[in-house]
Amino acid sequence: MTKHLESDLDQLQRDVLSLAASVEEAIYKAIESLQTRDLELAQQVITGDEPIDQQENRVEEECLKILALHQPVASDLRRIATVFMINTDLERMADLAVDIAERAASMAGGPAIKVPAKLQRMTDLTTTMVRDALDAFVHLDADAARTVCRMDDEVDRCNVEIIQEIIGIMRLSPDLIEPGLSLFSATRHLERIADHATNIAEDVIYLVEGEIVRHHPEALQKR
Repeated sequence: MTKHLESDLDQLQRDVLSLAASVEEAIYKAIESLQTRDLELAQQVITGDEPIDQQENRVEEECLKILALHQPVASDLRRIATVFMINTDLERMADLAVDIAERAASMAGGPAIKVPAKLQRMTDLTTTMVRDALDAFVHLDADAARTVCRMDDEVDRCNVEIIQEIIGIMRLSPDLIEPGLSLFSATRHLERIADHATNIAEDVIYLVEGEIVRHHPEALQKR
């Protein structure tokens, strides 16, 4: 690897991790605004999406520039391909955080609905998945990435339980149907964020081992 390529790859990693930090903050604020009915916080997430989009564009442009200038091969090429895929998942997570914030904003002025206690557990799991997937990327740790993938099952279970509780609330209190639907939607968006964290973990396994494990659950059982 030439010094110029090494320098460009180091900068690329810094840029994608900076994007990841912005996305993690957006997710945290979105869920906080949902739980506390904080309209101002929700608006911060919504207006903060454009800078995140700009960061995503910079990372994509950097990937393309490195491919054009250095024509990398083998592990270097896999690394750029992985960053490209992670970049896309991060941008989609940010969009989902905006969706959650918009649901929170719509609920802020209406009748209050009890947020299921399980939502905090689902939030903690999801944010842990995002953070651990990115840590696995930094440390090139395929085992940690596999652990992230397995965590998605618990997030899915939480999602089902929360939705069942929301449906029960709406059946008992028809006046809460509108905020209930918003909460239902926000929960589904959070579940989708966990799916994107799983995608990132699968991309890390590809980076480290050169094996595509997406849609191959048996490959996730390797240690």
